[in-house]
Amino acid sequence: MNRKSFLSALGGLFFPLLLLAADGNLDARIFAGKAAGESASFLVVMRDQADLSGADKFTEKADKGRFVFEALTAMAETSQGPLKARLDAAGVPYRSFYLVNMIEVEADRSLAEELAARDDVSSLAPNPEVPLEPEPVVEPEALASRQASRLTPDAESTVEPNIALVGAPAVWSRGFTGQGIVIGMADTGVTWDHPALKNHYRGFTGTTVSHDYNWHDAVHDAAPSNICGSDAPAPCDDDTIGPSHGTATASLAVGDDGAGHQVGVAPGARFMACRNMDNGHGTAARYTECFQFFLAPTDLNGKDPRPDLAADVINNSWGCPSPSEPQAEDCTDPNILKSVVDNVVAAGIAVVASAGNDGAACSTITDPPAVYDASFTVGATTNADAIAGFSSRGPVTVDGSNRLKPDISAPGVNQTAALPPDGYRIRNFSGTSAAAPHVTGAIALLWSAAPQLIGQVVASEDLLRRTAKPLTSTQDCGSIPGSAVPNPVFGSGRLDVAMAVNAAAPPSRLGESLSPRPAGTHRVLPRL
Repeated sequence: MNRKSFLSALGGLFFPLLLLAADGNLDARIFAGKAAGESASFLVVMRDQADLSGADKFTEKADKGRFVFEALTAMAETSQGPLKARLDAAGVPYRSFYLVNMIEVEADRSLAEELAARDDVSSLAPNPEVPLEPEPVVEPEALASRQASRLTPDAESTVEPNIALVGAPAVWSRGFTGQGIVIGMADTGVTWDHPALKNHYRGFTGTTVSHDYNWHDAVHDAAPSNICGSDAPAPCDDDTIGPSHGTATASLAVGDDGAGHQVGVAPGARFMACRNMDNGHGTAARYTECFQFFLAPTDLNGKDPRPDLAADVINNSWGCPSPSEPQAEDCTDPNILKSVVDNVVAAGIAVVASAGNDGAACSTITDPPAVYDASFTVGATTNADAIAGFSSRGPVTVDGSNRLKPDISAPGVNQTAALPPDGYRIRNFSGTSAAAPHVTGAIALLWSAAPQLIGQVVASEDLLRRTAKPLTSTQDCGSIPGSAVPNPVFGSGRLDVAMAVNAAAPPSRLGESLSPRPAGTHRVLPRL
């Protein structure tokens, strides 16, 4: 579709959409603990927001993405001018966003009160730094020394058991490895040139590397101790505690060093990355900035956005604590990140989110983005298909929805993952952070095998649910018994990407023969 057609389709989409209900009020959390006259970071949410409902009429992901990008940017350009002029006159620093029509501002209470009273402003929301959830300690592998975790895996075991368990090798054998699919990794950054990742980084051609459109750093004011600094011009993972959380999660999605260490689900996919945390501390603005980059990547100067280079699926192994939790600081108004996720999905991009490590009680899935209906939320299992004790459970009650979550589960206990500079964490990476990249990689495999599903987020996620291995629990949560499928412990069950690919692209259509499966292990599914 040409640009004129897109712009015509955008006509009439600019109307007031109340994102938040705190009209004219100043959220008390913004200046909590601040001295008189001291500045704070906050988000100014504009009253007018773009209507993206027209994205549904497009079948191709490229068309969805361009429509969404142009609708969002047109709205921001139209509505933010007067507010930017006021901020310029005040001489305060700010950063404009379009994914949600809002502006991050650093200012004192007096100016904040003035902005909150403006007719073109819906609300002001806090933008504090919140920490990445720590990895759970799991016995016994996690007791291995940090030095031991740097050893390479047993050369005789080339495919890690968790990767085999979810059916990835069976899909690879059919020639589908995730080729043509781009994964966005939103995390602590990434060590792009780790042997398990280098050849899978979209910016690397095999001989040269370019980080334009493939890497973005949303940390502009890093702590002095941060090893990556601010606005890192090349991919960098600043996590020294995890360790290297972003590098580990990326490797579980795509990792394969070509030397027998097959630790990722979709080794044929390419990845791009965005650092959304400063030493493990994120903000709503940083999270939003990375999502915006994946929707329309930019060069290293943040210029010339290109929605044609968008990610296909985004992995989010992080959470943003909600206001109902007893945290020292809460993330922000959750409706902001809900709009972020909704708008990205409207562009045909799948959003995978870790469920959190706050189990084993019911309704412990409490943080954005895991709580949202548009997110594909992943719980963690052992390699024996038991639920991980730490895996957060549903249903979601924090927003009053009683929404069934997680959507699905995947291996997340004692997994092997990349460890910079060139080693591996041998079967000691645990958490729903480890489970989510399995599903992210599975979407890449599914879309490489069934291109007709690319950008069809709801249909693809439904297929993964229907083809998961059903798992039940003795734990009942709310009105949903653990014996039901789906249930709030495992969701629809443990990921089985081989079944999903066979359902979307049956081998018989290609002259192949279906591999026999043990009776009773899966439900019978109609072919698509």
